[in-house]
Amino acid sequence: MSNNTEWPHQAVGIQFSTTLSALGTTAFEIQQALSGVENTLSERSDLIADQTVWVGASKQVLSTEVPNGLSQADSRNLRFALTALMQIEPQIKAYTAKFDIQRLAIILGTSTSGIADNEPVLKAHFQHQSMTPVQHQKQEMGCLAQSLQQYLGWEGAAYTISTACSSSAKAMAAGQRLLNANLADAVLVGGVDTLCQLTLNGFNSLESLSNSICRPCGEQRDGINIGEAAGLFLLAKAPAPVMLLSSGESMDAWHISAPHPEGQGAAKAMQQALDRAGLKACDIGYLNLHGTATAQNDAMEIKAVRTVFEGYQVLLSSTKHKTGHCLGAAGAIEAVICQQILLDQSWLPLHQNGELDHALADQQYVRDSHLAQPIRYAMSNSFAFGGSNISLIFGTVLP
Repeated sequence: MSNNTEWPHQAVGIQFSTTLSALGTTAFEIQQALSGVENTLSERSDLIADQTVWVGASKQVLSTEVPNGLSQADSRNLRFALTALMQIEPQIKAYTAKFDIQRLAIILGTSTSGIADNEPVLKAHFQHQSMTPVQHQKQEMGCLAQSLQQYLGWEGAAYTISTACSSSAKAMAAGQRLLNANLADAVLVGGVDTLCQLTLNGFNSLESLSNSICRPCGEQRDGINIGEAAGLFLLAKAPAPVMLLSSGESMDAWHISAPHPEGQGAAKAMQQALDRAGLKACDIGYLNLHGTATAQNDAMEIKAVRTVFEGYQVLLSSTKHKTGHCLGAAGAIEAVICQQILLDQSWLPLHQNGELDHALADQQYVRDSHLAQPIRYAMSNSFAFGGSNISLIFGTVLP
């Protein structure tokens, strides 16, 4: 068999979805946050010593109930996931009741898991101030998918993908492949990441945090804001109002924390997604940029856009000045955004309204949220450390 052989590629339906983030939880809250100029980020002084930092923090009250069987995995990350899941749990259970539980799968993305809950325990342990044992299970990457599998009582495949900022987008692509390969009848996909000191201090040591609210593709951009989010989707083969059409993936392997400066891997991922969907670049009505507001990422991404779209002025924006960079959940929250604009057909997310970098200003950034004419297809980019690139394309059938 040829190494290039792939499973037959078919679109899959987004049957149900749910989200938690700085944007809120409902479709109305998401639209209001992304189509208005009001700030949705908040300042925190408890994440980095002697420093205040802007973050995309969810204001949602989290579930206080964790089943007894999940007590060893209990963490804010898990409660975040359960709180989001509970919003669509009745619909999911009703929809999946007709399937064998061994054909119900879960693939999720995260980069932090429950490490935040172990940070004070580890600190006390290494400072010899406490003999409290460290419960490692809650911070294991596989904990998230396994815990939700146990919670739902499913017995199909269950695993977590952790490829930094591309994690949850890759989880969605993996769920589509599982359905295309007839290894599952329904797959819960998405991602969850919550704020923690580890990631904030890590990006701070890389001098990658913004001193204010981030400015994707801005003239004075100086780094990212970290955010937290959950985005969960139930995928199945049956048609739905919004379909996950395709994905394109590539790996730069250029630098441990920097993308290829010419955006070669990013362009390859976008083009592969278009090819698999059977679309041309001019078919895309909106592009959600990865748009982190770091100097290197934004420059390479716009180069990749120029390569793939070849002069076609696609409407595009980054939404990270509203959500923060949600790391392992970034692809999931931005997939929710794409789903909502395709469902609503009335608005697009505004790009940040500051001065653009003159070298990147030749694109059609969304400055007016009003959608003048319906769109059928939206693309979302997610790029991660090590050059782990993925582009997703979503589509809807217009009346």
